[in-house]
Amino acid sequence: MKRSLRVAVREYLENIKTKGFWIGILIFPLLIWGMSELPILLEEKGIPTRHFILIDPAEDLGEIVERRVSRINRRRELTKLFEHVMKHGKQDRSSAIDLEQAQEQLESLLEEAGSSLDELGNPFSAASSLAKVADLLPDQFLENESAFKAMKSMVLSQLPAEAPPFQVPSKKFQRVWPPEGLLDGASETKDIEKRLKPYLAGKKLITSGGEEKELFALVIIPEDLPQTRKGLRFWSSNLANTDLKEAIEDSITKEVRSREFIKRNIDIQIIAEVTSIRLRSENFDPRKSEGEEKVGIKDQIRQWAPVGFVYLLWIAIFSVAQMLLNNTIEEKSSRVMEVLLSSVTAFELMMGKILGIAAVGVTLLSAWVGSLVAILALKAGPDAQWAFDLLAVVLTADLLVPFAIYFLLGYLLYASIFASLGSICNTIKDAQNFMGPVVLILMVPLVTMAFIPEEPNGTLARILSWIPLYTPFVMMNRAAASPPAFDLWGTSILLLVSVVLMMFAAARIFRVGILRTGQLPRVVELLRWLRKA
Repeated sequence: MKRSLRVAVREYLENIKTKGFWIGILIFPLLIWGMSELPILLEEKGIPTRHFILIDPAEDLGEIVERRVSRINRRRELTKLFEHVMKHGKQDRSSAIDLEQAQEQLESLLEEAGSSLDELGNPFSAASSLAKVADLLPDQFLENESAFKAMKSMVLSQLPAEAPPFQVPSKKFQRVWPPEGLLDGASETKDIEKRLKPYLAGKKLITSGGEEKELFALVIIPEDLPQTRKGLRFWSSNLANTDLKEAIEDSITKEVRSREFIKRNIDIQIIAEVTSIRLRSENFDPRKSEGEEKVGIKDQIRQWAPVGFVYLLWIAIFSVAQMLLNNTIEEKSSRVMEVLLSSVTAFELMMGKILGIAAVGVTLLSAWVGSLVAILALKAGPDAQWAFDLLAVVLTADLLVPFAIYFLLGYLLYASIFASLGSICNTIKDAQNFMGPVVLILMVPLVTMAFIPEEPNGTLARILSWIPLYTPFVMMNRAAASPPAFDLWGTSILLLVSVVLMMFAAARIFRVGILRTGQLPRVVELLRWLRKA
């Protein structure tokens, strides 16, 4: 055992000196940070203002669309303004603005716009909800120019003198007009579309605010739309971004419905009151203790957190086992194995390599989990409650302990397979012939990991749990659902027995294959090696 530990120390030190090891440690926190910050950065910087031309022959629905676009832009501006004040406000992050003063001023502004805080569910009841105020503001408030400006002034007054100035974000959508004279004499829809096609295809630029811009979309509203209810004609080369199309369709649909209500002598106010009714459900979990049965966002995060752990477990096991395979083949092809076998037995050498690479994996995982906790701790706060809740879930022993156990057992199982493969292969190219089936086996947990949380104790989950190659991943995925004790202990014992048997078989193959060169052994030969004492 002492000699195996010496080999393990050597293996560990050799691997942590490589560039790949340090790249593996650094790339995970960068990836996590990028996943949380990149969407925000892309929304602010990566996606430009979408310029569109709106053709409305009847000249009555175009104003409806412009009002909807204006509300979208103003809501976007207020959202960024609240986030700015939360970050640079006068007080600490938990009470970044004077909530009592803000509540009073907002109530006054809403009354002028014909609404009230009660209709918003009073978003000022908690500082963590402040950033959601812009999403809850009624349309009539956003359309009120004086109320909108008063709201901005009120919020900006909470910033201290030393705070950086607020940068008004670019508009999400901006209506522009066709070049002067371009549509002269074009009365037919097809003629209008033909003349604007070069701009839509990016061959020509449109002028907006004295600058040349790309035209994102062309929207043509049929003149007889309210009567015939023909669809809009929406032209755009960007088929992925449908926000503008959906906003225009929704605004015109509501207007056409309102006109139809009036035509049929139906009171629009009554319709509005009825359609504004929203019923919300309260979720309860029967497994929780009395008085704490109510389900919150933390419980929902806990339900899905194992999926992230499964993915991390998969990457860790596959990466570390692949490292073991590469090291074994490299040392075999360079004849280093022959030197090592002059001092230790084949079993001691194999165990030393497995333990050494396991230590590398533990180091790698510790760095990954530590960086994840650090990132969540930095992001946690009133403007990122989700990060605080996720951090609380990640740090619970209910998930960390099973993760550590399943990583160790899963690694030993797959390490035995990869060590035996490495011993019979002479080059990486030889190993690739065997890697195909192994990778296919490893893909099953990835394919099923999003479905198992929906039915953690269902037939599929229970069957896969009893297959040792999948046990670490599937049981980790079921960890938050309190699987039956029979499944928990039964699969764990079966996995442990499988690890012992697999290591026993790997040791026999390793003993013969590590010194073998030339042609790869056949299946019959491998079976013969397993039978040898």
